[in-house]
Amino acid sequence: MVLTSTDLGRYYKLLGQGKVRDVYEIDAKTLLFVATDRISAFDVVLENGIPNKGKILTLMSRFWFTQIPKLLPSASLETHFISLDLPKALAGTKEGELYQDRSMQVKRLKVFPIESIVRGYITGSAWSEYKKSGTVHGINVGEGLQESQQFPTPLWTPSTKAEAGQHDENITPEQAAKIIGSEYANKIASLSVQIYSAARDYAQAHGIIIADTKFEFALDESTQPPSVVLVDEVLTPDSSRFWDATKYTVGRPQESLDKQFLRDWLIANGLKGKEGVTMPAEVAERTYQGYMEAYTRLTGAESI
Repeated sequence: MVLTSTDLGRYYKLLGQGKVRDVYEIDAKTLLFVATDRISAFDVVLENGIPNKGKILTLMSRFWFTQIPKLLPSASLETHFISLDLPKALAGTKEGELYQDRSMQVKRLKVFPIESIVRGYITGSAWSEYKKSGTVHGINVGEGLQESQQFPTPLWTPSTKAEAGQHDENITPEQAAKIIGSEYANKIASLSVQIYSAARDYAQAHGIIIADTKFEFALDESTQPPSVVLVDEVLTPDSSRFWDATKYTVGRPQESLDKQFLRDWLIANGLKGKEGVTMPAEVAERTYQGYMEAYTRLTGAESI
């Protein structure tokens, strides 16, 4: 089944729709994140979705929200995750079955207006910039790097968090500090690199390279002092580049377990950034298989 839209307005107020998630208000302190099967590439949502993709993203995020604090006990990391339980109005209903395992109750917090990207390997837009200027997000990373090569240490390379219909833009750490303040920028950078490094080592032991990933953080103003909290989705094929470790070779693009196959298809067919594109069934299936393989390898769960 493919769910590309939600309709819970008679139960809860719809607060917003992202490229993949629809966000509803449960109460003043709690939100319902519903992950649809929509898929975006190059900031454009395709006309058709990927079967059960929303469930994969939700179950994978739940896994990481519970796993990461165990991997980083000294960081005292807080997350916005509450439960995968359906809220009261939906629990036990026929309609609720449609949203089970793709809905996540989370704390309602003030999200920082940046994307917190960590890059462990040079690929994607980082590789494109490096070939032109020898930098990554304006950071001098040295000469002689090859495509897909691992950085000596992970890089924190933030971007703007664009409004719906707009494009995120890569920025320097210094620009991020101007947007959210140096104290919070430094905290988010430190947490992001710690989380990435712990997840990278965990994934490597399960045959997957996490080349890069995107985190989001929010501020919990109910605590004293206010605390920085990990939010949104975490280490999924939508927010990360996952490579098959057994096939990794420096100097070329890698075989991916994320949406790179879809991106490559769009580029090859001159459809990058185009609206109104429908994937062929074989592209949707190949993308689904990559997502599912990443999910089962990393979590140890069986197929959904």
